[in-house]
Amino acid sequence: MVEMHLLSVNVNFNYDPIFALGVVTAYERFMAGYQPEQDKESIFQALCRSVGRDPQQFRHDAEQLRANCSPVTVEQLANWSSALASQEGAQLLYETLKAIAFNQLFKYSRLFGIGLYSLVEAASETGEVSPDFSTLKEMGEALHLPIEKLSKDLELYRSNLEKLAQAREVLDDVMEADRKKRQQRSLEKTQPMDTAGS
Repeated sequence: MVEMHLLSVNVNFNYDPIFALGVVTAYERFMAGYQPEQDKESIFQALCRSVGRDPQQFRHDAEQLRANCSPVTVEQLANWSSALASQEGAQLLYETLKAIAFNQLFKYSRLFGIGLYSLVEAASETGEVSPDFSTLKEMGEALHLPIEKLSKDLELYRSNLEKLAQAREVLDDVMEADRKKRQQRSLEKTQPMDTAGS
């Protein structure tokens, strides 16, 4: 939320679908497992509205960009300027990348980096991004992004996702152990007590 606010008041920041994809993806991944589940959407809406943005636009643009990325390969993303120009169904993606590449005042953000990461995930056959971020670095160079910052942001993002997954596993184990203890106590209470004469 802090980064979204800082960007919203930055004179060089321009909203784009890749940023929207980064916001939606980061929110979905970091809020996975949040309880109660039904509150997640209202929290997302409040987050977007708190910085003067339309949550439906974020969702719409993110979904449209994901759909645009479905016929695209990782190699085409890496070489987007030549590979996507005539790619059927990838016009939004191509036009978005082109506008960023030619915007000398483009304001890079961590959420934009997460959006790029999500694009590469969507284009990957395995749904994974190479550990060395080679495709993202190629894209970053073509888009004139700060490569070192992009790499650090994505390493932090991936690391935080791993830590979150580990924390969820530990929490699930604790909850399961607690459930078994309660079940055992309940079972002990319902079993008839031995009488003195038995």
